[in-house]
Amino acid sequence: MDSLGALNAFVQVAEARSFTGAATQLGVSPSAVGKAIARLEERLSVRLFHRSTRSVTLTPEGTLFLERCRRIFGEVEAAEAELMQSQEVARGKLRVSLPMAGMLLMPTLTAFMRAYPQVEIDLDFSDRLVDVIEEGFDAVIRSGELGDSRLMTRQIGTFHPHLVGSPAYFERHGAPVTPQDLERHHCLHHRFPSTGKLEPWPLMEEGATVNVDLPVTAVSNALDPLIHMAEEGLGIACLPDFTIRQQMREGTLIAVLEHNLRRCGTYRILWPSSRHLSPKLRVFVDFMAANLFPANGAA
Repeated sequence: MDSLGALNAFVQVAEARSFTGAATQLGVSPSAVGKAIARLEERLSVRLFHRSTRSVTLTPEGTLFLERCRRIFGEVEAAEAELMQSQEVARGKLRVSLPMAGMLLMPTLTAFMRAYPQVEIDLDFSDRLVDVIEEGFDAVIRSGELGDSRLMTRQIGTFHPHLVGSPAYFERHGAPVTPQDLERHHCLHHRFPSTGKLEPWPLMEEGATVNVDLPVTAVSNALDPLIHMAEEGLGIACLPDFTIRQQMREGTLIAVLEHNLRRCGTYRILWPSSRHLSPKLRVFVDFMAANLFPANGAA
């Protein structure tokens, strides 16, 4: 037997406590197993088994060696499974939970669907804190830090908030110069669907958080209506950059108070912890990480 075969023979003998039992498992003769163990002990210069006419038991050195051999074979099995899965085609249903702002991530999701047509996407839009495992989700995309030891996580991008309004709005009302100026403006607010609370605007002044009594002109639990209202000149909204890139590029929305905002938020993808990722989940995680926020260089 070769070296790996000799290690396998050793493991089989240790688990069966019998040379004959190990030989049956391996499909060879008991003498072949005995010779393999003898050569292994000779090479290692250590006795692995206590042998008697009635039993075979491990020596203390054999017990330590068995633990190491099991780890070796575990790694071999993992490598084989990983290689086999890498050859499989990504296919089947993929159930994904996204925040309500996820509609604005649809260009990336549709690009994934074109790249992997055999993956069936089942999307659930919600801002509530879902139980990934109990509710049967394959993956969840959320902002912020989420702690659950049962989940794996990968950062897929960062975003920055902007206070924006239309050129026509600022022509009529002027642009705010300080956070306190917002008290005299029309403010368009986002309400968290999960809590019913208004999302606070991350206003800063000289590195410290500023509390401003913001007027409430309109409230929405989705971002798309806020974008539309801001473009129509109805007020100022606080929106993440990835939702308004096109509007800012085309000049239909203008950012103000850029130096008075806390700068960074994080999006992460989470999935149930398991030893091996299925092909459909692996390609989804990799695709989202590479394409969802390419300008930000997702980690």
